[in-house]
Amino acid sequence: MGRPNPAITGTAIEGELGPGPHGPGAVPSNSARRSRRSRYAGRIFWWLIFLIGFLYFFLPLYGTLDFSLKSKPFGSAYTAILSDSGFVSSLGYSFVAGILTIIISILIIVPTAFWVRLKYPQLRPFIEFITLLPFVIPPVILVYGLLNTYNGKSLLPLGDSDTGLNVLLVAAYVVLSFPYMYRAVDTGLRAIDIQSLTEASQSLGAGWGRILWQVILPNLRTSLLSGAFLSLAIVVGEFTIATFMSRPAFAPYLNIVGDSKPYEQAALALVSFGITWLAMILIAVIGRNSRSQIKVTLG
Repeated sequence: MGRPNPAITGTAIEGELGPGPHGPGAVPSNSARRSRRSRYAGRIFWWLIFLIGFLYFFLPLYGTLDFSLKSKPFGSAYTAILSDSGFVSSLGYSFVAGILTIIISILIIVPTAFWVRLKYPQLRPFIEFITLLPFVIPPVILVYGLLNTYNGKSLLPLGDSDTGLNVLLVAAYVVLSFPYMYRAVDTGLRAIDIQSLTEASQSLGAGWGRILWQVILPNLRTSLLSGAFLSLAIVVGEFTIATFMSRPAFAPYLNIVGDSKPYEQAALALVSFGITWLAMILIAVIGRNSRSQIKVTLG
């Protein structure tokens, strides 16, 4: 083979990199400069979007905080609500109802989603439709139906006592949690190979209950936490059902305080927001520390 033609080589290089020198101190070509400007413009655009979203989210919070601090003396709204026995009792009532809702939802959703995905995948659209019904049926219709179904004339008159109303309230909250809990569990099941896990567990002699408790649930920890805290946030902020059932929940208490104490209501809103954020941070911390590897713990 002969020596390469310098003219042809130089022309090919200039065609790819542009005219001029191409060493360490070379001037970038027009296409390289356009590409760099496009990247900078893209970064500036997304930073602007982030800034707009940040301001849209935090400016109302700042306005609420500024309004709550206008009470005299300074910060008295926060000391008033923290020393109010109604705040502690209503928040505690909502948290207990939320925990019961989470437990019952997990006991219903996890076996159902597991069995549908393992044995009857053709029923999955039907199950998804059922879990979406709380988005379609307003809470006022749900509570009206519960109170009229379980009144004094029914075989199970739960609406005639405080204990029965508490049971109905938790049952209504379980229905409201279905869309969040089911999608969280279904996403977690989709991320693991439940067919292989089930077959391996059965080959080791495990029954269905042990498979769910020791194999499936540990691998759904992060998904269950996400659905649990979303359900808890729904329960703490739910107003309509608790009001119609005359339950001492947090949302009706917040409304009662707002009728006569606007500064305390703003402080309560911020406190509830802070509790929700603490829950979300707890999700992030536990999810970060959790292992994504699949384990079969039957030993």
